[in-house]
Parts: sequence; structure tokens; C-alpha cells
Amino acid sequence: MPMADTPAPESASSAPDLLTSPLHEAHVALGATMAEFGGWEMPISYAGSGVVSEHQAVRQAVGIFDVSHLGKALVSGPGAADFVNSTLTNDLVRIAPGQAQYTLCCNDNGGVIDDLIAYLVGPDEVFLVPNAANTAAVVARLQAAAPAGVEVRNQHREFGVIAVQGPRSEALLTAVGLPTDLDYMAWRDGTFQGLPVRVCRTGYTGEYGFELLPAWDVARPLWDALLAAGAEHGAKPAGLGARDTLRTEMGYPLHGQDLSEEITPVQAKSGWAVGWSKPAFWGREALLAERTDGAARTLVGLDAIDRGIPRAHQQVLDAEGAVIGEVTSGTHSPTLGHGIALALINTASAPALGDEVVVDVRGRKLRMTVVKPPFVESHVR
Repeated sequence: MPMADTPAPESASSAPDLLTSPLHEAHVALGATMAEFGGWEMPISYAGSGVVSEHQAVRQAVGIFDVSHLGKALVSGPGAADFVNSTLTNDLVRIAPGQAQYTLCCNDNGGVIDDLIAYLVGPDEVFLVPNAANTAAVVARLQAAAPAGVEVRNQHREFGVIAVQGPRSEALLTAVGLPTDLDYMAWRDGTFQGLPVRVCRTGYTGEYGFELLPAWDVARPLWDALLAAGAEHGAKPAGLGARDTLRTEMGYPLHGQDLSEEITPVQAKSGWAVGWSKPAFWGREALLAERTDGAARTLVGLDAIDRGIPRAHQQVLDAEGAVIGEVTSGTHSPTLGHGIALALINTASAPALGDEVVVDVRGRKLRMTVVKPPFVESHVR
């Protein structure tokens, strides 16, 4: 999930209607650089550390992220799971209650309205975590399609979300009394100070880690406890800047850039999140046709040869100088020490793995090699 290239900091006066997370005052106290993202004012990085240091903390120890801007929605009532399964792309039958699943909400043309995580509670209850800016659209689409007896409720501001990511994340959660004996994409309801916290073995960094869903009012004491207990584990608060560099190193797509209503899961190589044999889901016919006929574009990884940082919307050229595509996400990789990117390339002229292409970085030609993400080793297990 379901972060962009780091957004430019924006003052509160220039965006007075931004929503804030339950941890907003904590970020201000930590000297965070704040910016608008998905209609929310969120931390990009923190005073005394910065994006690279926070990125390295996640790869080497543990980083603590506030991602409470992510949406939350509850689908409940008789047959709720079957209803969700008939709308979203992935197949809920593949998982059991107590597990979570990455899935997509598509339009009729196969474009992606949003990517999200579905928590299967049981046949009559599914909890969804969409992206911040798309929550209202996803909820409205589900509400319009819901059969009698099935309720779709927007709970965006009823829960916070705290991501604890890195090799020391298990030790940190143990220190605050939360459960950690979970398989990847499994969840359990634990307690903190006697109050419920949903704990899931998910993340957006490629590291071993967890995502916590406390009630809105519980988020601040839980955040404070994690920071206090994390001191001996090398923990740092981490902002959306590091979240973006971490996810790009893993080749994880970001909605609005690598996935969108114009970029289908077939084009974005996210077909693994589609239950192709299901009889129904939104966009099914269009996606089946595209898979059969072949997508006009395909998402690839690009690894820089020269010094330079590729950015979204920059043109990708072949060896002869012809435009063959466009960067969708680009950044400097703190782990590798050079630029990396995801790019949509015209299938008819797509280079092979290992071939060299050029990205036009504001008039300067940046040579890059076509690779298959991830760019660095994943430690998800």
C-alpha cells in the first residue's frame, strides 16, 4: 500500500484543510518536516535524522512509521466475505480467517481505483485498509454494490496505523507486550494497556515487520511506548520519505504512479493479485482480454549506471534515442548509493533484462540498466 516520490513540504497556511493523524502533536514535538499527502499532513522526516538515516534504521534495526492516513473500512453482514470477493481482484477463498491479503479495486476497464489490504475476520466480516486519498471512492463503490444486509462503513478516523519495520521489530513489539508469533500476512488482536490493538505481519519496506491498528485514542500512548522501548534496539521514527525509498528498492508499486485508473494490474505486473479463475470481480472481462491479447505497456526496473536521480514522468529512450516509455517512480537508493526507477515501457519496443536505456533527466541523459525488481534483497519471511 498500500507512498509517492517524497512530496514537497507544504506549510499549514497553504493547505489549511488538511487532516491530521492522532500522532500529529508527537511529530511536531520531534521536529518533523511535514507535508501534504493524500489530503493529510504527514511527517516526511524528523529533525536530527533525515530520510537516509531513517531508511538505514529500517534496514539495520527498526523504524517506526505513522501511516494513520491509510484508510479503514468495515464490510459486515451475512455473506460479507463473498460480496467482497465478487468485487475485488484477489481471491479471498485462498486465505482463512486471521489472514490478510493484498488486493485491487478496479474499474470496468481494468484500471486500478486503489490497491488495499483485506483482513478476513470471517464469512460475515472483512476489514479493509485502502490508501488515504482513495478511501471515500472505494467505500462509495462498495456501498453502491452491497446487497441487502451487508453494511460498508468508513472507519477512516476510528483507528490509527503504526508500522514497525526492521530486523529488530519483533523484539520491540515483545517489549510492549504485543504478539509477534505470526506468519507473513497473518494477524491477531492483541492488547496494549488493556485496550485492543490489531497486529498484522505486513509492511511496505521489504523488511521483517508488523503493522499495528490501535483505536484512534490509543495510537499516541502506543507510539510513545514504542519509541521509549525502542531506544535499546536502535529504533527511529521514520517518515514518508524513507517509506518511499524503501518501497522503491523493493519494486513495490504506489497507487497514482505505478498503478492507477489508467495503469492496469496486467501492465504493472500485479497479475499475481488477481483471482483469474473467479467468476466475478470488477474489471474482470477487460483484464482477461488484456491478459490474452497482451498489454501495450509493461512495468520494468531501471538501475542507474551514471550519477543521477530519475524521477516520475521523465522519458525513457532506447539506444537510438526513440522514446519507449516513462518513469513512474524514481529515487536515490540509500542502500545501493545510486538512482533506481520503475518505468512503464511500450511492450512492442521493450528492451530485455540487462539492456541499457537512457532516462532524460531534465535534458541530461542518464544511462540505466533494465532489471527485474527488487533492487535489494527482501527480508520478508
